Amino acid sequence: MKNIFILSSILFFSIFSCNKKQDDSSGSGDEAFLKLSEEYITQNLEWNPQMGVYLGLHEYDGKVGHFNKKTIAARIAALKKFDSQFAAIDSSALNKKNYYDWKIIKSNVKNELFSFEDLKPFNKNPMTYAGAIDVNIYIQRNFAPLEQQIKSIIAIEKEAPRIYKDAKENLQDSLALPHIQLAIDIAKGSASFLGNDLLVALKSVKNDSLMKAFTEANKNAIAAINDYAAFLEKEKLPKATNKYAIGVDNYKKMLLYQEEIKLSPDEILAIGLKELKKEQASFNAAAKIINPNKKPIDVYNDMQKEHPTAQNLIPDAKKNIEAIRQYLIDHKIVTMPSEVRVKIQETPAYARATSTASMDSPGPFETKATQAFYYITPVDPKWTPKQQEDWLAQFNYYTTDIVSIHEAYPGHYTQFLHSNASKTSKIQKVFMSYAYVEGWAHYTEKMMIDEGYGNNGDPIKAAKYRLAQSGDALLRICRLCVSINTHCHGMNVDDATKFFMNNWYQGDKPSRQEALRGTYDPGYLFYTLGKLQILKLREDYKKQEGSNYSLQKFNDAMLDNGMPPVQILRELLLKDEKSWGEIL
Repeated sequence: MKNIFILSSILFFSIFSCNKKQDDSSGSGDEAFLKLSEEYITQNLEWNPQMGVYLGLHEYDGKVGHFNKKTIAARIAALKKFDSQFAAIDSSALNKKNYYDWKIIKSNVKNELFSFEDLKPFNKNPMTYAGAIDVNIYIQRNFAPLEQQIKSIIAIEKEAPRIYKDAKENLQDSLALPHIQLAIDIAKGSASFLGNDLLVALKSVKNDSLMKAFTEANKNAIAAINDYAAFLEKEKLPKATNKYAIGVDNYKKMLLYQEEIKLSPDEILAIGLKELKKEQASFNAAAKIINPNKKPIDVYNDMQKEHPTAQNLIPDAKKNIEAIRQYLIDHKIVTMPSEVRVKIQETPAYARATSTASMDSPGPFETKATQAFYYITPVDPKWTPKQQEDWLAQFNYYTTDIVSIHEAYPGHYTQFLHSNASKTSKIQKVFMSYAYVEGWAHYTEKMMIDEGYGNNGDPIKAAKYRLAQSGDALLRICRLCVSINTHCHGMNVDDATKFFMNNWYQGDKPSRQEALRGTYDPGYLFYTLGKLQILKLREDYKKQEGSNYSLQKFNDAMLDNGMPPVQILRELLLKDEKSWGEIL
């Protein structure tokens, strides 16, 4: 999901034991909280104005954050102050809505402090800076006249020399090899975008003086980015290490601070390995229906050969997306609150190093440029024929529909539509849970196949859809296992690649990309963990509602309460407090 270059996810954690009101009346406690929360959000966006632009708050257009040592220290001090101030609020004096918002924002402060003080992305991860000159939104969305957008692009590009000067001063001497390599790829992709795609997008502009200023700023920005890539190649690659694991203690903090999960990494790994066996059994059963005379992996490989050409990858992805949307409506699976459709196109060049497919929805406060984009990464002509075939195999006709379900209907794009249409607060629109956002999208893949999508009476075709869904589930379960093994048990990239190849049944190229992602995104275990939490919540909600239960009622309730940790949704949707702690 968006945003590509904001690598520090704004997530949150924790249940606090206190008595809370059940009405929405306002009082002095509410007023103090709302004032402090508005101050926190404002300072957040001043620190990271690009997030403000993506949220649709265009007073931040043309601005980029300052990441020198002084501003980072000031940010940490501000977060510590906010941490104390939010902790001092009497939560029992808050109405119900503000109580949950208090939990969300208080957790976000804790998580951001954890990132600064324990993970240290500005010191340890060169990817933090690699895509900092992110101007795609100014050509992707027409929220202002094009000439005004160019002025914003110029203002951001002028900051490139400062940003990369700060990066060189901030980064520690020895960095993790995968992070350096990925940062170089992202930086080169960003420079290529500025020097190619961006120029094509602006070629119709006739304002000579404005374009002269742009040309100068763009040239200098490209030079600064390329210089950063060269710096990493020359100064950092020779000193690279394989020390990218965050460690057991930090992993526990990540689970707790982001998602209120108190299970240990090894307890979750045990759940993951059990789920892996269960999913492999489902995979084998589907393969047996398709061809009982072949090994399941051979059946899967045969199915993967049913894929589009490199040229038809995007056009073929468009074919079934409308049918998927209509299936939701006809079968009363979820309410569709808008008629606005998503637009499918190629992933921008600068983002292809870290993305297979993704959703880039407009911000929750956007009022003018409301188009959403579903990105699919095309084949790179520089890849070997084997690598190209491995890539296209991921986009076989059945898996592509599963990906579209995840990204658009009823996955991420539907999440966005419900969030915008519901009466959620500003806090609920700004801050989101990794496990909820990705867990929901992953949950919908299984849900849609369970509800009969792809089953038109042909058992072979239905089994191929189940096999594709199961294959994608295996990917996410492998992420969970690799994440914990990488960051808690010393698994290296080569072994992680082999784990993906052996258990996800894909080739080296996509498996290695997944293994590399695990080095900088330990939270990608939340795809599976979030899905499992949602399935458990649905089961408990169904028991609670009895004859009043419907799948559409549950799904709408999930989508209409913001995007908080699933633990908070347990509190909101389940009446029996004794069941709140039963997350899996």
